[in-house]
Amino acid sequence: MTLSDATLKDIQHHFLTQARYCEELDSPFMVRLCRLFAKHLEEDHTFTAHLRKIPLPENFWGMAMPLRIAGALHALVLTRQCSQLAKVYPPHHEHVNDSELWNALEHAIHDYEEFVLHFLHFAPQTNEVRRSGILLPGFLKIVHETGLPLLLSELGASAGINLCWDSFGYQLNGQPWGDPESPVQLAPQWHGNPPPQTIPIAVTTRAACDLHPVSFKDPEQRLRLLSYIWADQFDRFDRTSSALKILEDKAYKVTPADISRWLPMRLWQPVPGTVHVIYHSIAWTYQDPVEQEKNRKVIEAAGARASRQAPLAWLRLEADGEDPGAALTLTLWPGGEERLLARADYHGRWIDWKA
Repeated sequence: MTLSDATLKDIQHHFLTQARYCEELDSPFMVRLCRLFAKHLEEDHTFTAHLRKIPLPENFWGMAMPLRIAGALHALVLTRQCSQLAKVYPPHHEHVNDSELWNALEHAIHDYEEFVLHFLHFAPQTNEVRRSGILLPGFLKIVHETGLPLLLSELGASAGINLCWDSFGYQLNGQPWGDPESPVQLAPQWHGNPPPQTIPIAVTTRAACDLHPVSFKDPEQRLRLLSYIWADQFDRFDRTSSALKILEDKAYKVTPADISRWLPMRLWQPVPGTVHVIYHSIAWTYQDPVEQEKNRKVIEAAGARASRQAPLAWLRLEADGEDPGAALTLTLWPGGEERLLARADYHGRWIDWKA
């Protein structure tokens, strides 16, 4: 399937939708970028024709085309390939009008067409580090309720940065946790009920999968990972770079595998004396509905086999169609009650604790 059946209005709608999300996530430059594409892409535009030739899943939005284009352009800036584009990109963008910016974008797409089109075939993978600050209260909740060390399985882990969550330092509504000397310090703005009491968390083993893991030691793949960070959000760029340095010292590996094949193997044998935690953050939505249902059934079947000696927890930060932000949800077996722990910002800037 390709975009050949999509109308120009459909394509423009996706750019405008992404612009709205970027506005909520405090990226004025990305808002401008997406709105300019929505305004200037025309039916007979060469780039529009290219978009229509690209294979895609049934869910166009799941392909995140606006983010792919933004990543390709950012990569041209980071590699210093396109000086004309670099002159209008952050930190210089505030002194550039929309006409100048669009001219530079068109120049980059025309002169570096092969590079851009190649980049568009890769799904966005950002590994947002601050999401660990949202997941940590969930891990604390699990430990408070089970009293057991964690056995971790992360889904859609990309480069594996959020496997390192216990190597970061945190402030949860003033409560410290983790390494105060870590170069990565996370302090989400706290709203709602008080957080769980910060207590030590033991991790016995950890593993992760991703359909296309990012090998961050490979220059091309590392570039893609950093390119998907929005160009005007320098703090995210620095934080990710610091987290990658931590990851370099770890032996953690992300298995290249489809979730539906990898997960049953991870859940095959319960390990008494640990709570097996399946977790993911803004990854579930990139699966098609059939795969989502298949994987949900795998998890629920494993939950039905769980015991107090070997419980199973499913912790996820995912979009649920509600606002604001995403839902941090926990299901813990035995029992299997699904609980909304919090609503949180997609990039981990704030959390509204409900539990």
